[in-house]
Amino acid sequence: MRQVRIRRLAWKWNFENWDGNMRFQQFTPTAAAWAVFFMSGALMQCAFAQKQPTPQQLAGIAKDAARHFGDDPDNGGPIATDLSYSIKPDAVAKAMRKVADWQLERAHPYFDRIWTWSVLYSGFMAASNSLGDAKYRDAMQAMGEKFEWKLRSQLPNADDQSIGQTYLELYLLKKDSDMLKPTQDALDAILAAPPKGTIPAGKEITWWWCDALFMAPPVWARLYAATGDRKYIDYLDQEWAKTSGLLYDTKEHLYLRDSTYQTKTEANEKKIFWSRGNGWVMGGIVRTLEYLPKDDPARDKYIAQLREMAARVAQLQGPDGLWRASLLDPIDYDLPEVSGSALFTFAIAAGVNDGLLDATIYRSVIEKAWAGILHHVYVDGRLGCIQQTGAEPAPYRATASYTYGVGAFLLAGSEIRKMDHLKPRTGHRGI
Repeated sequence: MRQVRIRRLAWKWNFENWDGNMRFQQFTPTAAAWAVFFMSGALMQCAFAQKQPTPQQLAGIAKDAARHFGDDPDNGGPIATDLSYSIKPDAVAKAMRKVADWQLERAHPYFDRIWTWSVLYSGFMAASNSLGDAKYRDAMQAMGEKFEWKLRSQLPNADDQSIGQTYLELYLLKKDSDMLKPTQDALDAILAAPPKGTIPAGKEITWWWCDALFMAPPVWARLYAATGDRKYIDYLDQEWAKTSGLLYDTKEHLYLRDSTYQTKTEANEKKIFWSRGNGWVMGGIVRTLEYLPKDDPARDKYIAQLREMAARVAQLQGPDGLWRASLLDPIDYDLPEVSGSALFTFAIAAGVNDGLLDATIYRSVIEKAWAGILHHVYVDGRLGCIQQTGAEPAPYRATASYTYGVGAFLLAGSEIRKMDHLKPRTGHRGI
């Protein structure tokens, strides 16, 4: 009961007491409560968040480990103390290298084409560009050659399309048609495919789950950039509008994971809005805008939705700078969730860099989030507090680290490093 009271006090605490470097400016009673909570290790070292995993969830965690997506050891070792919470480019680069090198070394023997890997690949591509280090891009080149630049399946769904983001980014750099043709052929087959027969309830649209908006639209936008053919943008805009119409809550300015969550609620009777799911959407918006034509008629709608979601997400940021797995129920999910937090940070930083979000409002959000994330980097480079694969908020260990969370971290760091002068970037941000 005492711990619950501490948590409730902490979540009522005024964020102005927090300076972005995880120090208290004013040691008020509520700040003291949060300090007790922090020092108790509840955020850093507890085995699981307040809820305990079900047998089914434990089986899912074991399956993720068996597929080499990541793991959640009993003891991840000490938290790194050699990283600065500054968002200056050199400080951010040091943290990025530490995490990226740890992940690359342990992951490269198991590279695959499933979405859990493709998000990591996007992070490696961003890190290579940001840090000027070819080794991450070279690893992606070798991966593409290994898989002959093919997607994961025939008539692939959004998840199986996602690896195409990396293939096409490499094509845009090297103009090697071998990198382009398999993805273009697969997406052309989707355009030519006849309507499906029997469609399961809740899956009547192509991108019926919100995660799909990170996985697929950036592929279609990059294919447009590679070919100049507007049919790929037309399809993207058409399908995104369907997903937004079905899943976007215009009052909360957040996305449901899929239509089955329209009536589901948390223990506090509030709607279930999954942090990683909403991070997927915001990340998908900025990665789509990157290659979307400037004159695309849907462009303003994407920007408006990014602004609405960023404002709502900023309101829900925790005192430690991070977000919980369930955005409207931080009490029952007291561990921060790093994959969703990193995706929010990435999207907001990209929005600031592109002049779509106000730096005077969002810089502090980004600073707090980055500092919070770095409190979950271990000495060896492990990035912890990442929820395992799933479709909704669930318990996880503080040590849990998975490939897609690292990809999101590297995307976030790459955008933060561009904020030094807060100049909108040039290049592929709209053609």
